[in-house]
Amino acid sequence: MTKTFLLAGTMLAGLVSVAQADTLRLLTWGGYAPDDVVAMFEEKTGHTVEVTKSNNEEMIAKLRATGGGGFDLAQPSQDRIMGPQMEFGIYKPIDVSKLDQDLFIPSMLKATMANTTVGGDVYGVPHVWGTSGLVMNTAMAGDVVKDYTDLCAPEVAGKVSYRLKRPTLIGFAFAMGEDPFAAYGDEAKYKEIMGKVEAKLTECKANVKTYWGGGDELMNLVRSGEVVASMAWDTGGWKLNDDNADITFVAPASGALGWIDTFVLPAKGQADDAAYAWINFVMQPEIAAMITAAAGNFTASAGADEFAEDSLKAKYQASFPQEAIDNIKWYPPVPAGLEAIEGEVLDRVQAAN
Repeated sequence: MTKTFLLAGTMLAGLVSVAQADTLRLLTWGGYAPDDVVAMFEEKTGHTVEVTKSNNEEMIAKLRATGGGGFDLAQPSQDRIMGPQMEFGIYKPIDVSKLDQDLFIPSMLKATMANTTVGGDVYGVPHVWGTSGLVMNTAMAGDVVKDYTDLCAPEVAGKVSYRLKRPTLIGFAFAMGEDPFAAYGDEAKYKEIMGKVEAKLTECKANVKTYWGGGDELMNLVRSGEVVASMAWDTGGWKLNDDNADITFVAPASGALGWIDTFVLPAKGQADDAAYAWINFVMQPEIAAMITAAAGNFTASAGADEFAEDSLKAKYQASFPQEAIDNIKWYPPVPAGLEAIEGEVLDRVQAAN
């Protein structure tokens, strides 16, 4: 009788152990779950991890097709959360009490939670992030170009570049003292702001060497000295810095424009405990630095830059003092109709003489 009881107890303990050692089905981007990080997590927790690499469009399509099934943790950008959740219900709320919130950069955690709240519930927290701002030759343009609209200064005429895309509209709006994101819910106000930006960009056309289309094109223009200041991504500026110490990424005075890839829980995920364990594990500064090395972008892990490779750490810290991080303008979801307004503005700027 006693042996039977003990055997049953042992079997039950084994079942509990197996139940707790879940398989985490992770839907993510390339570089966000490096093999060495996965191995460390599996050894530490007993969970196993199945990694599926994807992108925003594919993530939403996969989760929509299954009603939020097939995965336990996904990583869409923060502007792909509110809309899909309201329309398709493909995520479940995050229990933030299960997260070690001290591991996150506070301003990023606050912004992402605000931008992913639906019906009072939080659906996303931040992971990997990046920005667009100013990439310039500081020896040639550093005294003149401090913000997006300074690309129109006469001192750099004919030697600047940017894309005719929505980040340029948004960046110029902020530099002109407007808040385009605050106007997202007011179409008339947004048109008014875009009208001012259109006038400024039309006036600025004479300053533009060329409107760049691809990253390689821009980098060649900056390397050659044909362009001394531009709008571009932080990682592009840091890559150019390897070749020329005078060229780097600078956060504009009105704020860099930021994107964040998040953590979300698919609606039909079956391993929430493993998902929370993964989030808390990879947000540790030392682990986050390993992800930065693999992905090329920094994470929302507080203090992780201290563990990054020395040259990258130096570039990051020079571009992003704390006040610049806190001043990043994070892209919220774009309401229906606004992209059409932006498209018309960009077309008119392109066509203007």
